[in-house]
Amino acid sequence: MTNEAIADNFSLLGKLMDIHGENSFKTKSYAMAAYTIEKLPAELVNMPEDKIFAIKGIGSAIGQKIIEQIETGKLTLLGEYIANTPPGILEMLSIKGIGPKKIATIWKELGIETIGELLYACEENRLMLYKGFGEKTQQSIKESINFYLGSQGSYLYQQIENFAINVEAKLKAFFKNPQFYSTGAFKRQMEVIDTLDWVTTTDKNTITSFFTKNGYEQMADNGNYASFKGPENITLGFYTVTTTGIYSQLFATSCIEAFFEAWQQQFDWDANAGYPNEEAIFAAQNINYIPPCLRETAEIIKEAKQAPLPSLIQTKDIKGIIHSHSKWSDGANTLDEMAKAAITKGYEYLVISDHSKTAFYAQGLSVERVLAQQEQIEELNTQFAPFKIFKSIESDILNDGSLDYEPEILARFDVVIASIHSNLKMQEDKAMLRLLNAIENPYTSILGHMTGRLLLSRNGYPVNHAKIIDACAANNVVIELNAHPRRLDIDWRWIKAALDKNVLISINPDAHSTDGYNDCRYGVLAAQKAGLAASQNLSSFSLTQFEAFVEGQKKKRG
Repeated sequence: MTNEAIADNFSLLGKLMDIHGENSFKTKSYAMAAYTIEKLPAELVNMPEDKIFAIKGIGSAIGQKIIEQIETGKLTLLGEYIANTPPGILEMLSIKGIGPKKIATIWKELGIETIGELLYACEENRLMLYKGFGEKTQQSIKESINFYLGSQGSYLYQQIENFAINVEAKLKAFFKNPQFYSTGAFKRQMEVIDTLDWVTTTDKNTITSFFTKNGYEQMADNGNYASFKGPENITLGFYTVTTTGIYSQLFATSCIEAFFEAWQQQFDWDANAGYPNEEAIFAAQNINYIPPCLRETAEIIKEAKQAPLPSLIQTKDIKGIIHSHSKWSDGANTLDEMAKAAITKGYEYLVISDHSKTAFYAQGLSVERVLAQQEQIEELNTQFAPFKIFKSIESDILNDGSLDYEPEILARFDVVIASIHSNLKMQEDKAMLRLLNAIENPYTSILGHMTGRLLLSRNGYPVNHAKIIDACAANNVVIELNAHPRRLDIDWRWIKAALDKNVLISINPDAHSTDGYNDCRYGVLAAQKAGLAASQNLSSFSLTQFEAFVEGQKKKRG
């Protein structure tokens, strides 16, 4: 039982108790326990019992339940509540905008027990008859349900990556001689994956027999393609081919339809030529190689005809960590620990960007705490030289687009990352007002997670990407590619438009712990799809180059 699993159990228990109308003090105690456990730097399973009971906010009753989970892997009380709660009510907890109290009303007053029933009730405006459910709330719930239903069976690349690797390894070990090559969305490095596909020389009957005998349901049987779904709720698809045709099939299935149609129109290629690899397919047509991650448009073919494509950014090209949080706000590690971890990983610098004062939910920094943190940064810079920590802040963009410190405080930061964290349910005109005003603020260095989206959880607020890119170009503002696998915001589909206007991108992990540095890789995978080169990415700047960038930002402040 990891800390995350234990915290999730307590969080769910608190919500279910709330739905069942239990004492609010008890429900809040479990919610607070979950929050405390999530922030612990060490795993509970490795702690002696007396240390567990000594944790601030962990009393005797909750401490005993932690021990129970560590020893049995279960939380009995949670199991009892789950047994007494309809499955559809549990599922409603996954719908954005519906908290336990609203779910209790939906269940006990409307008599609704499934998401389908709830959607139907929204379409008939029945929710508006009950206290706490106005027209806007009902519409928001309806949109959230549609979003949720549309994402079932879909996974973040990061969520499914290890599973995909393990499945391929097991298939190769079981079938021995036949070949298996990953293809489709996973090979193209898509941020969301609906199906894991492979091209294989194993015949379809053998594949079908293997999966059906192992309890998988066959989802598709179309020509040389078959797919299956098992208890993991992940669809596994297989294109079965001969050894001669394997690389042609791999090529044809690792690009989008528009790309492949353009290819077939422009080239008289022989799919049965027995190519030794994908590179040979391109060489046979006298065109420079296009990696799978870039096979998203027909236009890339024209570019590859004219010249070799630029080298794509790699994870090793990231020279510094930009946008990270420490215990000064809502991070899990101290500033000292964040710096040491960055040094250990070979980074040249760290831009510490804790939350600003408006972010009370994240222990945002008051002016006094900003000054205290900057003192510590100066001390650590003396200790860790030549490694350097830059003074930064993730400043909240307020409702009018202003930043939440006075100019004399903003002037103390080397870098200001401006981000929206509040009032996310905006129309485009409101979102654009806030963003454009923030971009035009001379203290803004980087625009953070542009749309506020959370993949598979929350659509971003609507924005006019082209206008934002133009504003960033005009005001010398960098656009963040937030590398957290649930954000990946700016969407890679808009990065080329930014590059065409000479706007720098910055792949930033938004790290809230030292482990968060590893998310840079997911930002790189997304950036590769846009053709980003290391020279076009701010976090690939060397320390000397980044210092020059900081000086340029300070000069624009006037």
